[in-house]
Amino acid sequence: MASGDIVPIELGLTDGDLVTLWAPRWRDGDDEWEAFLGHEDDLYGFESVAELAAFIRTNSDNDLVDHPSWAIIAGLSAAELEPEENFSFDLVAVPELAAGDPDVDVVGELEDTLAMVRNVGEVCELDVVTKFFGANPVLGALASGVNTFAGRDGEELWDQIGAAIVKGWDDVLDAIDGIVTTPEVDAAAVAVAEAELLAAEENVVDADDAADEDEEFESVDLDEDDEEDEDDSFWHEVGIDPVKIVTSDGEHYTLRCYLDDEPIFLGNGRTITVFGSERALARYLADDHEHELARVSTFAEVQTAAVDGSLEVEVTDENVYVLTGLVDDLAEGPEAVDVDQLDLAVELFSDAADYADDDSVEQALAPSTPLGWYVSYLLNPDPNRMAPNPPFSAEAQSFRDLQRVFEARLTQE
Repeated sequence: MASGDIVPIELGLTDGDLVTLWAPRWRDGDDEWEAFLGHEDDLYGFESVAELAAFIRTNSDNDLVDHPSWAIIAGLSAAELEPEENFSFDLVAVPELAAGDPDVDVVGELEDTLAMVRNVGEVCELDVVTKFFGANPVLGALASGVNTFAGRDGEELWDQIGAAIVKGWDDVLDAIDGIVTTPEVDAAAVAVAEAELLAAEENVVDADDAADEDEEFESVDLDEDDEEDEDDSFWHEVGIDPVKIVTSDGEHYTLRCYLDDEPIFLGNGRTITVFGSERALARYLADDHEHELARVSTFAEVQTAAVDGSLEVEVTDENVYVLTGLVDDLAEGPEAVDVDQLDLAVELFSDAADYADDDSVEQALAPSTPLGWYVSYLLNPDPNRMAPNPPFSAEAQSFRDLQRVFEARLTQE
């Protein structure tokens, strides 16, 4: 996991939602640490972001003050301490999640919440929590994704997870409730933070209003030059894009479109059919084949053009995905990584996984994982975030695994 960061998180507990800070594992010399905002046996939680902001600005007696990013986090505005949606963990809702159907969202949320609870148990040395996970190795199946719970065997596995949570979750929740305290906070500092939050909210409203006005103006006063810039190519009209993928095995060509924002490739839903050249792809499209793109209404136009010889397979720059060298660059460090190349690779892996109804990429790139944290640092730069520290071998290996899974989906024709 990337070092040098402190993350605002929200925990849904018995007495309500509280915000606090979590420091993922960081290195200090030969030692590795992980911590939450607290002191000795107490984990500090606050009912509002304003109280959290006020506390960290005025308190120097807690377990995070020696963290390399403490000065940065203490200097953030109150609005910047709002936990992001994917760092909100509702512990009270865990039994309800486990009692529902194991779809992508449920499995992902349950895995993320349990992972954070495990962190709390380890850092705060809660025997009840560590014993719960030790006694229920079946919970590890969540990391394999939603497909693990398909079929009769998958249903039985999901039932075992539900049974484990029903049996032990109340004790886990009680243990965490028991260590969470809310320390006193300077009222004047809270008032300052509340004012910051109010000002930030008003700025967002003003920005949204301005954007709406601009959009309305542009829609009324669209000039002819803008209309001429509209991409009127054949591929744009049919809503299907030729795609070029460069791997260590060479160049591969295929097609992809989005139907109701869901990616669809040329293939059978599990694999992606690729070709060694644009010409080979065009020849294939002239014949009748069973594939997922055939259900797209405009595909008939593509086939017609392929049959009469007018089809030209032209790949635009935004649809060229170069996978070679990324693993080595990630292993070397952030400065060696081509961010645009990485962004495109993540897009491609994610699209292919969504196409195959596989949430493994989403889980691997979640910010709570070492790779997800590293990728987030690169793709979503934040001047207040310290650069991650080496080594990056584990993150590079995780990315290599994603790439291997993706390349295994490619079927050469």
